[in-house]
Amino acid sequence: MMIGRMDATAGAQAGQADGTGMAEAFLRDGFVKIEGAFSAEVARECAALLWQETGCDPDDPATWTQPVHWVGGMAQPPFAAAANTPVLHAAFDLLVGAGRWVPRDSLGSFPLRFPHEEEPDDAGWHIEGSYLPDGATWYFTNLRSRDRALLMLFLFTDVDEHNAPTRIRVGSHLDIPPLLAPYGEAGVSGLALAPALVSASEHRPVALATGRAGDVFLCHPFLVHAAQPHHGSRPRFMAQPPLHPAVPLELERADGAYSPVESAIRQGLGAAGGGGPVG
Repeated sequence: MMIGRMDATAGAQAGQADGTGMAEAFLRDGFVKIEGAFSAEVARECAALLWQETGCDPDDPATWTQPVHWVGGMAQPPFAAAANTPVLHAAFDLLVGAGRWVPRDSLGSFPLRFPHEEEPDDAGWHIEGSYLPDGATWYFTNLRSRDRALLMLFLFTDVDEHNAPTRIRVGSHLDIPPLLAPYGEAGVSGLALAPALVSASEHRPVALATGRAGDVFLCHPFLVHAAQPHHGSRPRFMAQPPLHPAVPLELERADGAYSPVESAIRQGLGAAGGGGPVG
């Protein structure tokens, strides 16, 4: 089942006007879309800096010789501005909790996707890892989402269904906690978890992370997502940074003051309504 752009973002649009609606949409779907989270002018400034990093000419497709250019962290002022708008800070407070997240002064990493006949090799369903244990070669995650409070998708170009939008399995964040629970605090690598998470979430409908430059998708850390080949005509520039937690996520709070990120994990484990002890 494919969910169109309007269906995929309907709950998020209600949430922009009403914090309760945003939290409910996030708990249900695992993501919300913030339209115009940063300005189109800032998006253009960021895109120009990213073009410089690729070494490609934006006006000469003959220079677009790779399906994906990976760019690391970018800390120039336009990127810091994109990450620190009032609407985003308010959404972070709502979804993660006031005082529970760390402001970003940069953005990254950037999978810059170009129209290309070569298929990308990174289009499998997955969740993001966030820490690398000693001796490990693949990033890990654990039930409390160590070192990651949110996955964020920042759009620096307009993205429609032809421009390799990220695919999202809607509601799949609720399928992942039972898979992570047996691994405890140590967690598990994304590579080892991949077969189970693909199977556990295959019944979920799929949405596409489409939008305009300046839009941002705020996603639960356990949201199952995937890249796809680029069949359009213009490159897609996007960042997928984490929002880092200021304090670890907690699944047992005496005061019951769970954030939507924490409540979703508890819901996935079967703790009804995000309250009460985790079974």
